[in-house]
Amino acid sequence: MTKATPDQLQEALRNAVAALRHLQVGEGSWCGILEGDSILESEYLLMKFILSQEDEPMVDGRGREVLDRIAGGLRSQQREDGSWGQYPGSGIDISATVKGYFALKLMGDDPDAPHMKSAREQVLANGGAECCNSFSNFYLACLGQVSWNAIPSIPPEIILLPRWFYFHLSKVSAWTRTMILPLSIVTTKRPTRSVPSHLGIDELYIDQRERHRLSDTVEAPPAWRLFFRSVDRCLKWLHPLGGTPLRGIALRRTVDWMLRRASQDGAAATDGLGAIFPPMVYLQVALKALGWRRDDPVLQRAERDLDDFFLDQLDNQGREIIRIQPCFSPVWDTGIALYALTECGLDEHDPSVHAAADWLRSKECTFKGDWSECVKVDQPMGSWYFEYHNAWYPDVDDTAMVAMGLHRAGGAANIEAADRGVKWLLAMQNSDGGWAAFDRTTHRQILEYIPFADHNAMQDPSCPDITGRILECLAWHGYTTADPVVRRAVSYVRQQQTRDGAWIGRWGVNYIYGTWQALVGPIKCGVDPTEDWVQRAGAWLRSVQHSDGSFGESPETYLDPSTKGQGPATASQTAWGAMTMQEIFGHEDEAVQRAVAWLAATQLSESEAADPSINPDGDLPGSWSEPWFTGTGFPKVFYLRYHMYRLYFPVMAIARWLHAHHGHPPIESMVRMEPKLAPVS
Repeated sequence: MTKATPDQLQEALRNAVAALRHLQVGEGSWCGILEGDSILESEYLLMKFILSQEDEPMVDGRGREVLDRIAGGLRSQQREDGSWGQYPGSGIDISATVKGYFALKLMGDDPDAPHMKSAREQVLANGGAECCNSFSNFYLACLGQVSWNAIPSIPPEIILLPRWFYFHLSKVSAWTRTMILPLSIVTTKRPTRSVPSHLGIDELYIDQRERHRLSDTVEAPPAWRLFFRSVDRCLKWLHPLGGTPLRGIALRRTVDWMLRRASQDGAAATDGLGAIFPPMVYLQVALKALGWRRDDPVLQRAERDLDDFFLDQLDNQGREIIRIQPCFSPVWDTGIALYALTECGLDEHDPSVHAAADWLRSKECTFKGDWSECVKVDQPMGSWYFEYHNAWYPDVDDTAMVAMGLHRAGGAANIEAADRGVKWLLAMQNSDGGWAAFDRTTHRQILEYIPFADHNAMQDPSCPDITGRILECLAWHGYTTADPVVRRAVSYVRQQQTRDGAWIGRWGVNYIYGTWQALVGPIKCGVDPTEDWVQRAGAWLRSVQHSDGSFGESPETYLDPSTKGQGPATASQTAWGAMTMQEIFGHEDEAVQRAVAWLAATQLSESEAADPSINPDGDLPGSWSEPWFTGTGFPKVFYLRYHMYRLYFPVMAIARWLHAHHGHPPIESMVRMEPKLAPVS
């Protein structure tokens, strides 16, 4: 890829900013599509059968056609070989394929149809349905396909454990908390709906005995596996006796815990339990198992919250389908979009920036959620969450991004809000110098050996990508390597560097994301880019840059680190690589220039944006087409495609290059341009 001229990059930036402005909606926010894999559709359908609602009207009054369209969304993701996977280009996901097959069979698909036969062959060729993970087996047990003996016991008594206890709820991740507590009710009540035998999935199992045994889907040392399996056997032995004497009070406490965190009222407002798909599903199953009626206002609200995730789409044959998002990402998208615009030189005097900053300030959270159990609060603090409303679970990553955007937007109100966010971030630093996502925590490896830990995210320890972003935020607020909090964080980041110079990405794919996030913050805080460990990171980035200047990496690298830095070129990952190398080597570096030139060359023109073969997602001119998943939910388990990553990160990368080249912000002339704010949808 030849170098792009500054004028070409300036024009690319103008077009990208115009596209970004066009997507701003409502009172100033952005919220791009957040795409997951097929388990969202299959698990929703299985939930409806568990609840015996498959033939009942939806909560909004629509009929069976909604489930038919969700089934269409599920079919649209099946691969040619019959399997379903975690992301485009992945291998088979056995759990996703079993759930996809079962859901479609329940919806009436003929098991002898070609797409069902090929799915069945894939399951059997890859070890059979007995290889499903524990969270899939919860659904199968509720529909009578596996014994409850195959389900890890989750005693509701865990809610009564004292804080000093090793397995106290505060020591597991926030998302795990919201999942296992409703599932503790499910494993206690064991709601089982028997489906007709011809709708079952006997044909997907190779070993019928293994089908009903607790699976070995968690990697654990033999001694710990024996310990936890012994505990599980004891809990199952107690089950017919009614559990422990404290079970009744534990169930009541668990219900109260869930309902408080699913509230939509006042300062604790939340759009569903955890505001993410899995616990919002489990809540409905748990309350139904306790005898709650569907017309109860709490369950009606829970249904509406979940159904808000529906996306109406057309498949490649023009048929109406529904895809389901795992959650909404408005604060995340708005925070990054705001930061990208400030990189262009825009501030609160610009209408887009002003509207975004006002909206973000309206989302500032001062409620003391679960995080406050481990943090002493003695001064006014603010934080931000990921979704529209999720007051119980603000997170460090969003707070850092919003605080950077607000600070750089300027204005007294914005800067004061950003300062409150920084105070919260400082209070959340872990003892190892790093930061986690939702809580101040300590790594406890034993928690990863629990039988239901196969979602690969039982806990929420420090990670270098979040820690690096916090350092970038602190740098904008005047912190340097002279500050102890920064020195501790930089020391943590250095300790996490891999031998070849990269960092693993916990929340983005993967080593490119991790290296970008881990390294930019320390350098902005004053780490010398010529230091050996920084140069090793730069050398690694050079080694994985494609010949045309781009970067790309597949989620496969979580399973096979030898493929790190390898994958199809994407705009988001190229932007990450360009920004990192610019911090290390400067904007005049040939590799940096090739990266930003690739971004300019691959930006969608008017004609390309109008061509579905080039732009299947219908992105605007000035944006980029990116069909690949570059976001991470649970490594090795669940990945994400943020549809705005391909726009605001290239804006950020090109703006930084132009700023360095010209010595001043690149598009000051656009400060007074009016944004195209759309009505609230």
